[in-house]
Amino acid sequence: MADSPKRRKRGGGRAGNADRRGSAVIEQMPWAPPINLDRPTEPLDEEGVMAIHDGAMRILEEIGMAILNPEALEVFRASGGCTIDGENVRMGRDFVMEHVAKAPEEWTITPRNPDHAITLGGRHLNFGNVSSPPSYWDMEIGKKVTGTREMCQNLLKLSQYFNCIHFVGGYPVEPQDIHASIRHLDVLYDKLTLTDKVAHAYCLGRERVEDVMEMVRIAGGHSHEEFETGPKMYTNINSTSPLKHDYPMLDGWMRLARRNQGLVVTPFTLAGAMAPVTMSGAVAQSIAEGLVAVVLAQLIRPGAACAIGTFTSNVDMKSGAPAFGTPEYMRATQMTGQLARFYKLPMRASGVCAANVPDGQAMWETSNSMWSAVQSGAHMVYHAAGWLEGGLIASPEKFVMDCEILQHIQRYMDPSLTATGPDEIALEAIREVDGKGHYFGIQHTQDRYTTAFYQPFLSDWRNFEAWEAAGAVWTAQRAHQTYRDIVSSFEAPPMDEAIREELAAFVARRKSEGGAPTDF
Repeated sequence: MADSPKRRKRGGGRAGNADRRGSAVIEQMPWAPPINLDRPTEPLDEEGVMAIHDGAMRILEEIGMAILNPEALEVFRASGGCTIDGENVRMGRDFVMEHVAKAPEEWTITPRNPDHAITLGGRHLNFGNVSSPPSYWDMEIGKKVTGTREMCQNLLKLSQYFNCIHFVGGYPVEPQDIHASIRHLDVLYDKLTLTDKVAHAYCLGRERVEDVMEMVRIAGGHSHEEFETGPKMYTNINSTSPLKHDYPMLDGWMRLARRNQGLVVTPFTLAGAMAPVTMSGAVAQSIAEGLVAVVLAQLIRPGAACAIGTFTSNVDMKSGAPAFGTPEYMRATQMTGQLARFYKLPMRASGVCAANVPDGQAMWETSNSMWSAVQSGAHMVYHAAGWLEGGLIASPEKFVMDCEILQHIQRYMDPSLTATGPDEIALEAIREVDGKGHYFGIQHTQDRYTTAFYQPFLSDWRNFEAWEAAGAVWTAQRAHQTYRDIVSSFEAPPMDEAIREELAAFVARRKSEGGAPTDF
């Protein structure tokens, strides 16, 4: 399996349907962000929810949070509702709940293509690509390497191509062949020209955030006033656990709040290392760290669009390495979902694993984390395609494999599967067969067989002998071929040439000015 795959001509079976597919590399499901039809999994009873809420409130009341951004510290001071000792900020639960209640329960982000708008809140479910690994692995290279702009571009192409990817997070791999001072300019240019989906800004200093907002505004053809009528982009910040918020992330958070853009706060708490070893303690700390940022946004702009995220997992107590897709991770995600509903905030979760290559471990851990996001009622699922090694590696094969899972989830949520009308109960079909034959040939089946069941683009359902005769191609090898085919035939979404030129001119000007400081 580890051998580099050879390019093969498509043969019979489903692969022989290329003519029917036209120019498409695969047959995929249409753009349709799922509506979560299931009741959330709720491991906590009401008493448990209130215990974690009380724990979070007591952290904020009695222990406090270190706010390392002086401007944010002054916003809290001016509110009149906080006790401030140096950089430590404490606040009462009534103050917290008053301001959290100002955040909307549901909000929409509209990218340059309004057909690709996404909604956070309610029963909406949105999946995003892998974000921020410094390294890359694919089967052709066969080893872990440093990310480049071309690798980043190829992962952006996958992000645009797959309809089950609804938003484009941070850099899908860090292109370290671009200097850090101008990296954000080149990557955002690529992101805004190669995709037309919802985009993200890193909160790493004033220049990066302001540059990204301006580039998103230009790409959307908005005036400054139009840009601020509602979120056109978003950021995601992490607290510096335990119990700190750093300077650059809060700086960007406040800038986006002032301009009415989307705000997601996701404490990264590893139980046993950066949070208590108990999952309820880790969730309580995570909730406290997240709510501080939500309060700050509401103090700056009441009604600011905020979501609270979870990245609570555990460490391997033998090695200290992060573990993902574990039973503890799943329960922490479900518990956080209950708290998010208690605070009436949209929720972010993640599709993650600790595996180093796209193997069985990678897929069972990712599947566990993805389904825990679904079960928790999450609205925004980061890293849903392409993540390896606890976020240190991005892989195109893993990206393609993950998209098969995402399509499973999308099909699972299709209301037609649980429809109970006369056609679905199918009494006449049952009467026609009446125990004397089979259902293959009857009209009821013939009318529905092409759409009755999910059809995979990657899974191989042939028996062993047929699979072996066709070359015995393992899943990751098939995924590699799909990735190469998508990239080689990729067509960027249309963009007005005047807008493209304005974007390019902005990038050139900012580069000539030196880009952004590299302190962060």
